[in-house]
Amino acid sequence: MSDFDFDAPPASPLAWMEAWFAEGDALDVPNPNAMYLATVDVDGTPSVRTVLRRGFDERGVVFYTNYESRKSLAMTASGRASVLFHWDQTDRQIRIEGRVSQVESEVSDAYFAARHPESQLGAWASQQSQSLPNRAEFEEEVEAMRAKFAGGAVPRPPFWGGYRVSLDAVEIWQGHPHRLHDRVRWTASGSGGFTSTRLYP
Repeated sequence: MSDFDFDAPPASPLAWMEAWFAEGDALDVPNPNAMYLATVDVDGTPSVRTVLRRGFDERGVVFYTNYESRKSLAMTASGRASVLFHWDQTDRQIRIEGRVSQVESEVSDAYFAARHPESQLGAWASQQSQSLPNRAEFEEEVEAMRAKFAGGAVPRPPFWGGYRVSLDAVEIWQGHPHRLHDRVRWTASGSGGFTSTRLYP
């Protein structure tokens, strides 16, 4: 959608987001689905980290993590998060701000079942964001989980699964030389649609 008209944006950002995600996924770069996830702790401390987009539709963008991690505790406390996608190769970015909710259990189950067996064991072994004396202790936990689930399928841990960030606000950004960029922001309306506005760069 390189011919996207920023002066006459569509009523919804969804089709354009899907097109840019597809173009980004096709880039010859590691983790083209990487996104920056920003949260605010209960004490007001901001934090940002990189996670991977594992789903997207009109309900929002999906990623997976430990429900007891720092990011999860922050999202539980505030109920909100912000996400940024940036692709240097195309000089584009997408920003999302929205409410956070856990994805359906069956969706998390299906994704976990498709993960590499070592990643499944790692999810069980990791007390994400907690203090770890040394790597050897973590590796011992992985081996303990390997023995525990030997010979069978590894179930999804009850403390691990997916989150969805809703599309309360979406901003599309196209870079241009000399910082003369294009920006459009959509804000979700109560009727289920969006209102849009062009922004100065």
